[in-house]
Amino acid sequence: MFSIFIGTLFANSILVYIQDNVGWTLGYALPTLGLAIAIIIFLVGTPFYRHKVPTGSPFTKMAKVIVAAIKKWNVPIPNDPKELYELDLEEYAKKGNVRIDSTPTLRFLNKACVKSNSSTSSWVLCPITHVEETKQMLRMIPIWVATFIPSTMIAQINTLFVKQGTTLDRGIGSFQIPPASLGTFVTLSMLISVVLYDRVFVKIMQKFTKNPRGITLLQRMGIGIIIHIVIMVVATFTEKYRLSVAKKHGVVENGGLVPLSIFILLPQFILMGTADAFLEVAKIEFFYDQAPESMKSLGTSYSMTSLGIGNFISTFLLSTVSHITEKHGHQGWILNNLNASHLDYYYAFLAILNILNFIFFFIVTKFYVYRAEISDSIKVLAEELKEKTSVVSHQVIPRD
Repeated sequence: MFSIFIGTLFANSILVYIQDNVGWTLGYALPTLGLAIAIIIFLVGTPFYRHKVPTGSPFTKMAKVIVAAIKKWNVPIPNDPKELYELDLEEYAKKGNVRIDSTPTLRFLNKACVKSNSSTSSWVLCPITHVEETKQMLRMIPIWVATFIPSTMIAQINTLFVKQGTTLDRGIGSFQIPPASLGTFVTLSMLISVVLYDRVFVKIMQKFTKNPRGITLLQRMGIGIIIHIVIMVVATFTEKYRLSVAKKHGVVENGGLVPLSIFILLPQFILMGTADAFLEVAKIEFFYDQAPESMKSLGTSYSMTSLGIGNFISTFLLSTVSHITEKHGHQGWILNNLNASHLDYYYAFLAILNILNFIFFFIVTKFYVYRAEISDSIKVLAEELKEKTSVVSHQVIPRD
């Protein structure tokens, strides 16, 4: 994350300034050179990397569980979990994984490990651990879906927020601030907020909650979603004020420069960084922490893919709202000329969308079941294996 922050800070400050004031040739040449150097460093370090032995695709493992459960839909589940199919401890020890006990949640998937016939195909019979791993990845999907809308708000930083900046006075003396450079304040705000969160907020909350984290990861994500609501409300009123000044100075039709400092947009950029310190950091930690030991990479991908999906949703909403509001001869909310647009209405719409998303998030978190803590589980597994080996070694073999 630190490297991402530093890269973003460089791109939004120095690189944007070069592209805006020197030229796009140098602006594109610098990141190209940086990527070339990064590839060389990566290749040089190849001999020193630790390669984990592949254990199969997690998607295939999950698909097998779901298919097996569907095939045995009418098969009853035994009351005793010990009757379900499971691999020996040695099988998991070889791969450095942990065996997981059966849980009552998403119980229909337990059908995948019911021994119903002589078939031992992995698409018909799955061990309990594979079923529980699949359950956990499926349990996180509603939380994952709830992060789509906040990711859509993040997409506004480099789109509409920057477009707003082009209509405002960007001068500080003779220096002209590139509108995209305001993204620097998101990164700075996030870095400062993360430090304050760890050093101040957590210590204060520990006194009330007795939680080592201060608050749970889901509570931290919830606060981030609430801040996103505040951001869009602030953006709505800021845009309403910008439009009123544009109308007052007669620059609505010609799309001229609105006599307001670009820094009136600063609150929404700073708040976005604060929201990221709560939501984005907690999101990465949550999906990694809650993913099964053998699916940590897939858990991490949940947090990354939500950002990509958020960008797609942003594009869809922008084009759809623009198209609908221009029907029947009405003036659209989002035009090329922002002074003649109603971006304030669009931001209000996004605020409502965030409120609905928070309600959805609140509901799904009420039903979420945390993954059982398995700290020291490798140690426990080793002890069980040791005991099992000890029993075998002490067995007396009778002589003829």
